[in-house]
Amino acid sequence: MQFSGEELTFKRVFNYIFGLYLITLGVAFSIKSGLGSAPVSSIPYSLNLIWAIEIGVATFIFQAFLVLIELILLRRDFKPKHFLQVFVGVLFGSFTSFSVALMGFIPSASNFFIALFMSILSILFIALGLFFYVPTNIVPLSVEGVTQAIAIVSNRPFSRIKVYFDICVVSSALILSYVFLGNLGSVGLGTVLGAVFVGTTVKYIHKLHRHITGNAVDMKKM
Repeated sequence: MQFSGEELTFKRVFNYIFGLYLITLGVAFSIKSGLGSAPVSSIPYSLNLIWAIEIGVATFIFQAFLVLIELILLRRDFKPKHFLQVFVGVLFGSFTSFSVALMGFIPSASNFFIALFMSILSILFIALGLFFYVPTNIVPLSVEGVTQAIAIVSNRPFSRIKVYFDICVVSSALILSYVFLGNLGSVGLGTVLGAVFVGTTVKYIHKLHRHITGNAVDMKKM
């Protein structure tokens, strides 16, 4: 079976689902750390705090909005399969809710260093998840879809645009939280670290993979 011009193998589907789930584990670790949510969930988590919207539902709303932005950026290059990102947002939202519930069995961070360690784990899980699922070229999450679209339009590396985009998302979450809550809300030290280092970590994972296997991975393939 072909999808996006490539054979839809078990490995390709596994990497896609496994990568998505790794990202949600990273999101859950970021929330559990108490140092702020991961960049990818900072706006949904802000919506959760402001209007008490369940985190999975808030994630879906955010993902759907980004699909619209991607459509505007790509125009005629926007493929019909990209509309499926809205439905992938439902899957990602469900994974996020499950991962957050799963973290309920882990005690909250008792000191700053444990919280910082959880934030670092969050960055690693999210970066690994991106490295696994983005190159499968199935249907990206709208967060990565927009990042890919900007990278293609600007002719810049995915990892660099990822850093810029995450910083924009975190800034937006900070503004939302300050306006509606009067505080930093979902944004904390862990959020800032994620915005700065997730894209960079993806770059070094890619370099390590290329060094070991001799194969480069196309992170802008749509």
